Amino acid sequence: MHTTIRTRLTLAFGGLFLVSVTIVLFAANRMVEQSFDGSVSVRSEVSQDGPVRHPRTVRVGPDPEDVMMAVRDDVFSSQWRITLTSIAVMGVTAFGLCWWLSGRALRPVHQITGTARRLSLSNLGERINMKGPRDELKELADTFDAMLERLARSAEDQRRFVANASHELRTPLAVQRAAIEIGLADASPERVAAMRVELLRSTERSERLIDGLLALAQGERGPRARTPVDLAAAVRRAAEEYAAADIEIELDLRPVAIAGDDVLLTRLVDNLVQNAVRHNHPGGRVTVRVAPDAGLVISNTGPLVDPGRVEELFQPFRRLHPDRIGSAEGAGLGLSIVAAIAAAHDASVTATANPEGGLTVHLSLPGPS
Repeated sequence: MHTTIRTRLTLAFGGLFLVSVTIVLFAANRMVEQSFDGSVSVRSEVSQDGPVRHPRTVRVGPDPEDVMMAVRDDVFSSQWRITLTSIAVMGVTAFGLCWWLSGRALRPVHQITGTARRLSLSNLGERINMKGPRDELKELADTFDAMLERLARSAEDQRRFVANASHELRTPLAVQRAAIEIGLADASPERVAAMRVELLRSTERSERLIDGLLALAQGERGPRARTPVDLAAAVRRAAEEYAAADIEIELDLRPVAIAGDDVLLTRLVDNLVQNAVRHNHPGGRVTVRVAPDAGLVISNTGPLVDPGRVEELFQPFRRLHPDRIGSAEGAGLGLSIVAAIAAAHDASVTATANPEGGLTVHLSLPGPS
């Protein structure tokens, strides 16, 4: 049998009230009966032990003790009828009041339930906005509204991510199609050679994009197993791999071990060093410091960055310049992959714009568990 919370609350509180009232009234009646019986007994003893007087006249009539007992029986009978009637009336009243009060108390729950039933991806902007005192139900409604806010942001980020990924994938496909159509229109050796170069460049861009998307998914999923990873050694390998002839790389490395996935953490370090070298200018400088207290700090010279747009760089497909065609060297996923891997390892990453140009990225290591 299906029973609602309102029914259970009514039965519980109404039943408790009815049982309590019944016990109190029955106890009061018993105490009155015992008190009356004790008073009659005392009067009888006084009458028997007292001085015997011989009245001048003898009256014949009912015995006073019998009259008192008859009155007692009538009074107690009437008292018990009133008590039972009162219990019945108070029981009905108690259950009715409990039903009404529980309905008012559960009204916010019905409001939350109705809002949850109406929700879908098309109306995640709806909120409960419960008014009233700051109690448990108000806190529950506010928590539900905060959850809806996070879901709305997540859905919006997902839609934006799908749109950007579709745009990024469509661009190289369009280039490939145009190269094939134009190149095959005049299949001269020179045209075929130019088409081959263009197709290779477009294919490499698609591969970088797919590789970045896979790395982002792996970073959000987190490490499958945690092993000690030497962060300084990973930085040293990345500096050797992405070193450029016209970029000076300064290293200040101290042994630091972090528990995590070696592949993911290596990808994090590679992305930071590669970005610092790529987004630089000839004769520029990259400074990398690794220390137990400071974590990983990497700074570079380069073009001026708007401080208000630094946080955007940690979002997928966000670049400093708005055009997509001129950014064939990257898909705009580097720092978003770094942020995902850092979050999966209980670390945090922040960036600040340097006054002279470039960025300073700080990876804070997780505290001891």
